[in-house]
Amino acid sequence: MNQTFAETIRQLRTERGLSQAQLAEQMYVTRSAVARWESGSRMPDAMMIVRLAKCLGTNTEALFSLLSDQEDIPNIIMVDDEKIILSGGLPVLEEVFQYANITGFTKPSEAISYALNNRVALAFLDIEMGKHNGLDLCRELQQINPHTNVIFLTAYMDYSLDAWKTGASGFIIKPITAAEILSQLPRLRFPLGGMKANDESN
Repeated sequence: MNQTFAETIRQLRTERGLSQAQLAEQMYVTRSAVARWESGSRMPDAMMIVRLAKCLGTNTEALFSLLSDQEDIPNIIMVDDEKIILSGGLPVLEEVFQYANITGFTKPSEAISYALNNRVALAFLDIEMGKHNGLDLCRELQQINPHTNVIFLTAYMDYSLDAWKTGASGFIIKPITAAEILSQLPRLRFPLGGMKANDESN
């Protein structure tokens, strides 16, 4: 693992007076994700490097130069325009998917940019996002990578029929829970590349 990279981002975070939780909130990841980067047990992907550089006030190229080869683990994203929903959902995803890169977005355009540079294995998408439509986002993600699994998140059952027409793998009524996610996994259309989910019985 690349300890030089880990030490650098820990030092930059400390110098800016940010806790791991505060940095995680700015980047739409969980605190444990930041902790893993700083311990060297996980490396952020390219999109996260750009976010890190902005949040830590440093040069993107400098961070890339320190970054070692990233582990080949699945990328999972969650897209919801409500920050409070995103902040509550990301820890649940990390609880279930303990061996995956998990990233949150409030803007569909950022999710598309991420998908163009990273192979997304599974996307949890809000259906109503202001002017944007999660159904359209699903189609765009699947155009980029036809093997992207999509699970829709919504507070309204009215969208269920339209959601299935997109080729989505599942449908969850908010709020998202670990039990609901686990119940959806057998329905995924495509395997998640060896990712291990936490399937401990309650």
